[in-house]
Amino acid sequence: MPLSGEYAPSPSDWAREQAEKYEASDGTEANLLRGVPIVVYTSVGASSGKLRKTPLMRVEHDGQYLAVASKGGAPDHPAWYRNFLTSPFVEVQDGAQRYDCAVHELEGAEREEWWARALEVWPDYAEYQRNTERLIPLLLLTPLETAGS
Repeated sequence: MPLSGEYAPSPSDWAREQAEKYEASDGTEANLLRGVPIVVYTSVGASSGKLRKTPLMRVEHDGQYLAVASKGGAPDHPAWYRNFLTSPFVEVQDGAQRYDCAVHELEGAEREEWWARALEVWPDYAEYQRNTERLIPLLLLTPLETAGS
């Protein structure tokens, strides 16, 4: 069930360029941020209905992926957060592999478990959380072939 529709490039030059290079090279280029692997998420814009591409840190465990809505500790959520919650599916590109995923926001013990995994990948998330009053949302993406298992 691949996402389809018109692509709307990110207004952020670095995010747009990284996502486009990553996608065009099947993840062999533009696949790191400060030496840490990334993946690219494709979602449907909540307002525009257009495809949006977002490069984020690769936080993966047992075939599931975590999207951390940190926005560097800003007081508001990143724009993609609303897209992920509004659209029923998000595509994850991890290297050459692509997965259609169901999305749900984590709470409680499950959130704490995944937060620890996120910090192992990108320790800066702890500083981002200290810099904002909002609880940084964690969204778990489960490939559809395993979502019902």
